Amino acid sequence: MSPANIRRFINLWPPLLFSGIRVLRIAQDWREVDVQLRLRWWNRNAVGTMFGGSLFAMADPFFALMLQHNLGCGYTIWVRWAEIDFVAPGRGLALAFFRISEETIAEIAQATADGSKHEPEFSVDIADAQGKLIARVRTRLYVRRAQAASG
Repeated sequence: MSPANIRRFINLWPPLLFSGIRVLRIAQDWREVDVQLRLRWWNRNAVGTMFGGSLFAMADPFFALMLQHNLGCGYTIWVRWAEIDFVAPGRGLALAFFRISEETIAEIAQATADGSKHEPEFSVDIADAQGKLIARVRTRLYVRRAQAASG
C-alpha cells in the first residue's frame, strides 16, 4: 500500500481521529512524517488550551511506524517509554515533523542483525504555526530482529 493510502487510513484510526490529529504527509521512503493537531472543542482542557493527552498522542506511533516500514516486517518494534515536556500552551495549530535519517536506520539494522535488542531514542518538537515550541517529546523504542527458526 502506498504512503498516501496508509495516510488516509491512519487519519481514520479512532485514537487519532477523535483526538483531532491528522497526518499531513508521509514521504515515499517513510523517513519523514508531518502531523498536525488543531485546537477544537473536543480536545480543549479546562483552561481552553490543547489537552496534553492529545499532544502526547500526536507523537506516539510515528517513529515506530517509520522504522517498521524502513526495516521491514522481520522486526518487532514498539514504544518502550516516552516522556513529554510541556513548554507552552497550545492555542491554535500544533505541528510535529518526524524525521529519521538513513544513517540511523542503518545503525539500528546493524545493532539488531544478530537478533539483539536495540533501544534507540528519538525526539520531536511540537510547535505552533509560527514555530513557537509547545512541547518536546522523547521516546525510546524497542527494536529486535526476528530470529530465524532453527531446524
